[in-house]
Amino acid sequence: MEEKQGGFVNKKSKRWLQIGVIAAIVVVVAGIYAYKNAARPMEPQKSVVTQNSSEKLPRLVDLGAGTCIPCQQMAPILEELKKEYEGRVIVEVIDVNENRAEAMKYKIRVIPTQILYDAECKEVGRHEGFIPKESLVKAFEQVGVK
Repeated sequence: MEEKQGGFVNKKSKRWLQIGVIAAIVVVVAGIYAYKNAARPMEPQKSVVTQNSSEKLPRLVDLGAGTCIPCQQMAPILEELKKEYEGRVIVEVIDVNENRAEAMKYKIRVIPTQILYDAECKEVGRHEGFIPKESLVKAFEQVGVK
């Protein structure tokens, strides 16, 4: 082991200095990435859905995957909503692993994503991640569903 003499750094100190510099670079790069993604204003993620049925009903589209834990937690909630709001709201569940084009069509960034459309097929709300049933019921009320 070399000792510090005359302003020189020993091998052990030099190794820690190298590790510190690399760690600092990683932190700076991660910070820049986070800043760019957070500082960018969110653009409206509007997508258009056409009504398949002759009824003009609000529609909730949930995009997720069977392998996603929050998506799995959403599944029973969505099934309950399908039954409770039958004839008043169309609840559609799309597995993006089976339908990759749908993820692009709806411009989703993460799963699960829930998109609420009014009876005129205009997007009125979008949520990313797990959302409790109560919040979805409130969203339905905002588009006039009781």
